[in-house]
Amino acid sequence: MPIRRLPPELINRIAAGEVVERPASAVKELVENALDAGAREVQVQADGGGLSRILVADDGGGLTAAELPLAVERHATSKLAPDDAGDYDLLRIATLGFRGEALPSIGSVARLSITSRARGAADAYAIFVDGGAVGAVSPAAFPGPHGARVEVRDLFYATPARLKFMKSERAESQAIAEELKRQAMAHEAVGFSLDLDGRRSLRLPAEASGDEGRLARLGAVMGREFSENALLIDHEREGVRLSGYAGLPTYNRGNAAHQYLFVNGRPVRDRLLQGALRGAYADFLARDRHPACALYIELDPALVDVNVHPAKAEVRFRDPGLVRGLIVSGLRHSLASAGHRASTTVSMAALGGFRPQAFPPPRPSGAGFSAWSAGGWTPNAAVAVAQAIPGLAALSARAEAPGPGMAEPGAPSPALDPVDFPLGAARAQVHETYIVAQTRDGVVIVDQHAAHERLVYERMKGELAEGGVARQALLLPEVVELDPAEADRVLARADELAALGLSIESFGPGAVLVREVPALLGETDAAGLIRDIADDLAENGQALALKERLEDVCSTMACHGSVRAGRRLSAPEMNALLRQMEATPHSGQCNHGRPTYVELKLADIERLFGRR
Repeated sequence: MPIRRLPPELINRIAAGEVVERPASAVKELVENALDAGAREVQVQADGGGLSRILVADDGGGLTAAELPLAVERHATSKLAPDDAGDYDLLRIATLGFRGEALPSIGSVARLSITSRARGAADAYAIFVDGGAVGAVSPAAFPGPHGARVEVRDLFYATPARLKFMKSERAESQAIAEELKRQAMAHEAVGFSLDLDGRRSLRLPAEASGDEGRLARLGAVMGREFSENALLIDHEREGVRLSGYAGLPTYNRGNAAHQYLFVNGRPVRDRLLQGALRGAYADFLARDRHPACALYIELDPALVDVNVHPAKAEVRFRDPGLVRGLIVSGLRHSLASAGHRASTTVSMAALGGFRPQAFPPPRPSGAGFSAWSAGGWTPNAAVAVAQAIPGLAALSARAEAPGPGMAEPGAPSPALDPVDFPLGAARAQVHETYIVAQTRDGVVIVDQHAAHERLVYERMKGELAEGGVARQALLLPEVVELDPAEADRVLARADELAALGLSIESFGPGAVLVREVPALLGETDAAGLIRDIADDLAENGQALALKERLEDVCSTMACHGSVRAGRRLSAPEMNALLRQMEATPHSGQCNHGRPTYVELKLADIERLFGRR
């Protein structure tokens, strides 16, 4: 067949297939144009899932009559400018859009109208595009002092085959709402509104710039519970800044839908985020649970390539290892600073489980077990650690240090009131499983097995870090066949793997020889382990498989070596466990992300009984 030049209308329709995949894609492009124009308020309306009508109105800089025809011309944009030599730099993209494809692509497959008044202009003008046919510019009415109103009707009417691949109107409307939420999370200082089929769907007023405004916007989008259980992230390394918020481990979800990444104000989807989160939360969550977070990366535009995907949904970092390491270290630092804090959703769920009864239950004949009357805390009692509890043979840092009501050594000892400690004083043990403690302003209920499991696990991790991972030499070294690229990736991390107890070396092209494995793993499938590591390195750039196996073994050992549910503890033992929890990081959740304690504030309990 001879080579032919395609007509411009067909070229635009082909481009539309890449840029505008669905109505939500059109909304994304139009909203980004509004943000690039300096808009402070963005209003979006969509009917019929966006297929019947989309309207995006903004109060940005607007367009002049001369600029309107250029706006719907392919590869015409105001967002790229030549330098002194006349060259255009695609490595320093500082705007959300830059291709000049969105408006002509939309106009080629729909009926597009743009009405605008430029800032400082007296008159407004409009232009219409119908299936690629561009009309003339004409005067028009415009409600605001400046800005633009872009209306898209009958999306994909010019490409009927594309309509067959659309989902239901409800699904397309949800995709539009999700896209607008992402843009709102990236730009907290801009107000957003969304109406779907004439019904108010989203109203997000502009927030103040900075951490407080960002958290308020995230709470409005991701829910109040997220804002109450989010940890502030703010770290910088080699010119790359990571900020945002991440949820406590006990505030976790069943999927990764609540994980967001923004690069220089651009919402992106990147596998790097999933791998980094998995590495950062590996100690705290089971594999089927996922943290919630919104992370913002700011760096020199020259260090990130946004010209990777036609829809600009993906980016490529010049140094992905630096970004990944920053995310992991930043998250771990913030998680460590949280101490033994658990999410508020735990206490809310506990309060919700209580139901007022029509008649009070019969009063028990006995007074019940009390730590005060059964050898527990007394004003002259010392903070002692029970030798009977494995892993609690040493005094905790918090128990040794002068606490509330305690004096320095050598000074007269005033009366000690243990309720002033964060986890309070043990008052009772319920069902030989749960410790009930009283704080100054509430009640704490502790799962003794889950709490001690975490303490033992943290101690084992510390011992591994100090003494190294013991190795077990294989009687017959095992040769593992891999793809040459996979083998190179694994061998490049040989020193890192050796520190974790796995000794490997090259055995020719595409082969790895395993000489030693971590003794903790016992009898293990060395070949399967190497292949899992190769997969992790290809997907996440980290050897997570080996770390997770070691941590899983430590977790299992900690579980079996911990105080079991059903064991009666004395009051000193219970209080020793509470003091050790206060001195141990991450003790608010067990190794699988479940809470180790529930705190009920006195005010909430009083409201439960109608006393407030």
